[in-house]
Amino acid sequence: MMVSVSTPKDESRKTAPQKKGPGFSPSRYLKDVRAEAKRVTWPTRRNTIVTTGAVLAMVTVTCIFFFVVDQVIGFGIRGLFGVGG
Repeated sequence: MMVSVSTPKDESRKTAPQKKGPGFSPSRYLKDVRAEAKRVTWPTRRNTIVTTGAVLAMVTVTCIFFFVVDQVIGFGIRGLFGVGG
């Protein structure tokens, strides 16, 4: 079975205009980065502290979970095969 796919002949096929110039400019790049950083909506100090606390809490819970799972698996292996610490 053959499927025919037609491509649009309108503006969606046009490529972006190529810039003519010296190429990459480090000073222009840094200027653009500063301008972009000014437009960023930065989180408040409280928001950052709350999010950091949530991340640390989840890391702690995850560590405890995997520690318990590791101990249960180790206990099972020692009980079944008599090997392990």
